[in-house]
Amino acid sequence: MVEAVLIDLFSLPANLQNNIQGLLFNTLETIEKCSSIPAPFVYVMCCQRQENGEQESLLPALRHLQSLKKRLQVVRALTTAAVLYTIKQRLDEKDLSIIKVILPTLRKDLVKVYIDHLFTAVYQFEFEDLQVASDCKNLQIAEPQSEEQMLPTQDVAVIRSEIQMYLESLPSLNGELTILKSSLIPDDIFLHGFTTRTGGISYIPTLSSCNLFSSSKRRDPQVVVKENLRRLANAAGFNPETFHRVKIDHANAVCIMGKTEPDSYDGIVTNQKGVTIAAPGADCIPVLFADPVRKACGAAHSGWKGTLLGVSMATVNAMISEYGCNVEDILVVLGPSVGPCCYKLPHESAKEFHRIDPKCVRLFDSACPYIDIRRATRILLENGGILPENIQDDSVTDQNQNVTFCTACHPDKFYSHFRDGINFGTQIGFISIRDW
Repeated sequence: MVEAVLIDLFSLPANLQNNIQGLLFNTLETIEKCSSIPAPFVYVMCCQRQENGEQESLLPALRHLQSLKKRLQVVRALTTAAVLYTIKQRLDEKDLSIIKVILPTLRKDLVKVYIDHLFTAVYQFEFEDLQVASDCKNLQIAEPQSEEQMLPTQDVAVIRSEIQMYLESLPSLNGELTILKSSLIPDDIFLHGFTTRTGGISYIPTLSSCNLFSSSKRRDPQVVVKENLRRLANAAGFNPETFHRVKIDHANAVCIMGKTEPDSYDGIVTNQKGVTIAAPGADCIPVLFADPVRKACGAAHSGWKGTLLGVSMATVNAMISEYGCNVEDILVVLGPSVGPCCYKLPHESAKEFHRIDPKCVRLFDSACPYIDIRRATRILLENGGILPENIQDDSVTDQNQNVTFCTACHPDKFYSHFRDGINFGTQIGFISIRDW
C-alpha cells in the first residue's frame, strides 16, 4: 500500500506555472480515487523561484478532496537535492517507506539518481509518468516505460556535486563534534580518537547526529555518512580520502594495508603514514593498537563473537608478523562499548566467557547472564603478551580518562544497538601515523 505520493513539478517551465493549480488538482483527484484508506501523504516538489502561494491557492480547489487536503504539503527549495532531502525528513518523521513518484517523463532518470543517493533500501519507490501538454490542460498518468535509460556520467557527477554541496551547507545537530582521546597513545606520533554521537547531520533520533555507518537496513544514506566523516576528518586532522574502516564479519580476520583486501575482516593494521584506519562500535568494542617503537598501528571491531575468536590478539599478531613489532611495545585502548552493567547474552554463549574467567560473567545461573566483554578482551591480550599497564580500559584502570564509557548507559554521548534497536547509529575508533 502506497504510504506517500511525491509529485515532481520542480522543473515546470515558466509558461506552465500559472496553471499549476489545475495540474495539481487533477493529479490529486486521481490519487484520491485510486487510494485506499487512509489516503497517502502527498508532497509536491516545487522550485523556490516559483511564486509563493501555490499551497494557499490550492485550498479552495481541494474542498472536495477531504482525505487529502490535510495530508498535502508543497515543498519548495532551490535545488532538487534540497527539496528531496526535505521530503525525506518528513517521510522519516512519519516512518513512511512506500512511495509513489509521479513526475514528467524527462525527469525520471534524473530523479532516480537523486533517490539512489539520498535514500536506502529501506524505502520502496514506484514511478509513474506525468505527461503534461503544452497548455497544461491535459493530464495523463502513463504506464512506466519498460526501457531503462542511463543518465550520462557527467550528469551523475553534477548531481553528486549538488548533493554534496547541499549536505555541506547543513548545520551540525545536537552540539559540537566531540572526539575522545587516550593519554596512553603518544600524540606526537599518532593521530587517534573515538567519536561520540554529536556534531553531524544525521537527524533520525536513533541515528542523530554523527552516525558513521550506512547499511541497507537503516535510513541514513551513504552520502550523509560521508558528510559526517568529512566533518570528523576536518576536526581531527586526517584525510577522508585515505580513510579505511573494517568490513565487519564478527570474526577474527585481519586486513594488512597494502596487501590484497579480504572480503570481510574485523581487524586492520598499517605502517603507512597518513593512512587512517578505523573500527566501528555501537556496543561492540572499537579497539585501537599503537606501537610507538616500530611506528605501526591497528584497529579492531570486537563484539562478543569476535572477542571469543580472539580478534584483538589476531590484530596484535599481524603487527608483529608484518612490521616486526615487539608485543611488549604495543599499546591497546578499549573504546566506548557496552559494559557489564547492561550487556546480557543467552546462557550457552555466557559459558564461553565463563571459561575465559568466571569474573567475566555475572548471575551465571540465570537464563541471560551479564557479560563483561572488556574483561575477556583484556585477559586474552595479557595472555598473548600485552603488558597490563599497556592496556587502557577505564572501567578498571582510571575512571578519569573517560574513554571506555558504557554506550548503553550514555544515550546523550553514544549510539547503542542494545539500547536503540535495529535502526541504531555507529561511532568509530580511528588511528593513523602522523605524516610529518
